[in-house]
Amino acid sequence: MKKKSGEDAVLARLKRLLRRTPPSVHAGIGDDCAAVKSGRRGFLTLLKTDCVVEGRHFSPRDSAAAIGWKAACRAVSDMAACGGEPRFALVTCVVRPEQTTRWIDGLYRGIEKAARTYGFHVVGGELARTDGPAVISVAMTGEVAGADFVGRVGGRSGDVLFVTGLLGGSLSSGWHLRFQPRVEQARWLVRNFRPHSMMDLSDGLAADLPRLAKAGGTGFVVDPESVPRRPGASLRQALGDGEDFELLFALDPRKAVRLEAAWKKKFPRLRLTRIGHLAARGVARGLGEARGYDHIAR
Repeated sequence: MKKKSGEDAVLARLKRLLRRTPPSVHAGIGDDCAAVKSGRRGFLTLLKTDCVVEGRHFSPRDSAAAIGWKAACRAVSDMAACGGEPRFALVTCVVRPEQTTRWIDGLYRGIEKAARTYGFHVVGGELARTDGPAVISVAMTGEVAGADFVGRVGGRSGDVLFVTGLLGGSLSSGWHLRFQPRVEQARWLVRNFRPHSMMDLSDGLAADLPRLAKAGGTGFVVDPESVPRRPGASLRQALGDGEDFELLFALDPRKAVRLEAAWKKKFPRLRLTRIGHLAARGVARGLGEARGYDHIAR
């Protein structure tokens, strides 16, 4: 029998191959960020690395500054999904000979714009050449109070599922190059409503929601008609396109109505949508045939 080669299957095998993590690790492989005990009492250090690959995550025709913004903000979005804030970053930039010093300068201008916007500092990295597609990798550290950390684990059957913003059509609309990580919104959420679990939507709701449910040992039910779509996006695109970088979280149903009212006052320009609920393990309804994006599967 052929072994499964999708992203989730590969990660599961790698997790078994790697040695057991020490007690200082609060959250490891499989969450949006790793979280380890910090030297600062009561806080966790967040660790994240992410990359963008030419031809997959960006086009050679895209603005270098926009590519830099995206490369940095992908990691920032994962920090937000854990309730934390970014602090420091290392950037590895592997470019083709045709990508000039001017292009690299533009790339770093985009990264620096993200750094100023979200409060982190680029403190080093690496530059290299390649004959293949360009790759920009960002390794980032962040911080979160231990009491505020939210991971994928923790969702409970009956929890209400919410998403921020709009989904689908991220590539055709250009959203994937100019998205805004929901750092402020996530910090407000964890401090005021304490979601049971949370993650950012990078691979599409159809790929990411099953991961959130599996991490908590639950199933899920989605109302397809409630899924918020970007103008012109079909339901299938909203479920499977990916690159949305919105928050998906599960909340105690007793807090749901109060959250909706408070959200409208706090963030009147950003939509918050109730899309369904977590259910008993094995239940999976509302996603249809959509599968989302897989970084490994051919």
